[in-house]
Amino acid sequence: MEPNSLQWVGSPCGLHGPYIFYKAFQFHLEGKPRILSLGDFFFVRCTPKDPICIAELQLLWEERTSRQLLSSSKLYFLPEDTPQGRNSDHGEDEVIAVSEKVIVKLEDLVKWVHSDFSKWRCGLRAGPVKAEALGRNGQREALLKYRQSTLNSGLNFKDVLKEKADLGEDEEETNVIVLSYPQYCRYRSMLKRIQDKPSSILTDQFALALGGIAVVSRNPQILYCRDTFDHPTLIENESICDEFGGRLTSHCSYL
Repeated sequence: MEPNSLQWVGSPCGLHGPYIFYKAFQFHLEGKPRILSLGDFFFVRCTPKDPICIAELQLLWEERTSRQLLSSSKLYFLPEDTPQGRNSDHGEDEVIAVSEKVIVKLEDLVKWVHSDFSKWRCGLRAGPVKAEALGRNGQREALLKYRQSTLNSGLNFKDVLKEKADLGEDEEETNVIVLSYPQYCRYRSMLKRIQDKPSSILTDQFALALGGIAVVSRNPQILYCRDTFDHPTLIENESICDEFGGRLTSHCSYL
């Protein structure tokens, strides 16, 4: 794979009219190969002057007639980076979603990806499940099955996970996760109820039922979202491809 090339990872997950849908793609970030898959959260900067925000990759597809590789993502901003600003009602771990999803060509999306998130201080630091704990009694397999069924709409991600593993990249590379407010509240409650218990309990069905999200990343930042806002300048961004969104929604209901 050429350093500046893009390619799909894994088998297609859907076909509708002129569109082929995929689960992941590979690109290069600072000279190193990286894979982003559906459901991943990652840091982006939409323009050099914009603040860093979080993107959630929700849809990947190729338009066969034009050979365009496209993505749909949901963007989350800190309250202080929205027109209304932060107020006393906002929680310290809260982000606010842009009301409209953004459709961007993959070649432009990878230019948005931001690798230096050292200045991002917000979010609850979640203690990771130790790898050796996951190795017992098939807990890693149980965890992946759980994440596959709840976070990725039941799609089979085995081929994508294998490709990530071959690159030395896995779930431990996730740096940020955005939950709904109810999920966040259940997660905080669950952490209190299993305080001082072994970290491996986070993969037990008991913990999952209480709201555990089975975190295996290295100290990821957990945030929550409960509100949306209209971004005043995002529509002016030359990378946004609303014309493809209109065509897609006229063919199917994926967006």
